Amino acid sequence: MNTNGPAIVAPNVRDLDTLADALVGWLGDRMPTVRDIRLTDLRYPLGAGMSHETILFDATWTDGARTEHRGMVVRIKPTRHFVYQDDMFDQQYRLMQVMHDSGQVRVAQALWIEHDPALLGAPFFVMEKVAGRVAVSYPPYSQSGWLVDAAPADRRRMWHDAVTQLALIQTVPIADGAFLNLPGDFAEDFDQETDRWRRYLGWIDPAGQRVLLRDGFDRLLARKPANRPAGIVWGDARLGNMMIADDFSVAAVMDWEQPSLGGALHDLGWWLYSDYVQTDGRGIPVLDGMGSRDETIALWSEVSGKSAADIEWYEIFVVFKMECLGVRMQVLRGMAAAAEPGSETARYLAR
Repeated sequence: MNTNGPAIVAPNVRDLDTLADALVGWLGDRMPTVRDIRLTDLRYPLGAGMSHETILFDATWTDGARTEHRGMVVRIKPTRHFVYQDDMFDQQYRLMQVMHDSGQVRVAQALWIEHDPALLGAPFFVMEKVAGRVAVSYPPYSQSGWLVDAAPADRRRMWHDAVTQLALIQTVPIADGAFLNLPGDFAEDFDQETDRWRRYLGWIDPAGQRVLLRDGFDRLLARKPANRPAGIVWGDARLGNMMIADDFSVAAVMDWEQPSLGGALHDLGWWLYSDYVQTDGRGIPVLDGMGSRDETIALWSEVSGKSAADIEWYEIFVVFKMECLGVRMQVLRGMAAAAEPGSETARYLAR
């Protein structure tokens, strides 16, 4: 068993006392009727947050005769070490507002956004902090940690609520996310997602040397799935991007940095393959109480009201996307990326 605990994986780390001093004045401008603002317990989340610098903190202030407390999170736009090619910082903030206001998807309330980079060196936004735990990916949540120690009935409750939240994203009207349109002219919204990853492949492989990845992508495009239901794409749909409350319900769905209007099944495919990577893909048994692949598909379809036919195509597309992300992450870590994907990835891409 891996006994190493989660670590800070943020793309940038700064002095938190200096950050607190800067945010106190900024928050005062947004809450002009309050005084004596104090920030405490500033910290980076452990084992999560690789694409954006994210800092948790508690704020206390006086409003009239009352002392008030609120947990908050500041999320800072990356200025280097970009994981993703597309800048969707404003869109993720707006989509969080849409999802929160829908009353369907549990998302932390987005409070304020700052576009001027002068204060923190980059634009940022502040949202409420939601209490709970995260099933971190490093080390795998199926191998060690609080989820392994939980009772099977609690794990079942969490799995059911998590898949339900995933499916409820598809009940939010597409029109409410019209601002998510990516650059380009597309015959249908589905092509937003395929074009995004065509551009991403060109970004990580400008010389065209990754033959297997390029062949795999061409093969995918040559046989698009017949079932292409419309829908908002969360973008990083996995259990590790949900905050889990003490009662094992989902407290918040997090990390909306790469959304699109590319279609409902992209998220389900990402969820299924991410779950595989955390379990069978590592030779780790699925924890008792966690739903099987078939159960997840059935529940998602029931709640979303959409067919999951052709989901295998979307899962193979996820393999391609994750391989591309892996190449990028190796570059960011200063490592020489493997020339081609490993044997299992190659097997998937050759389907």
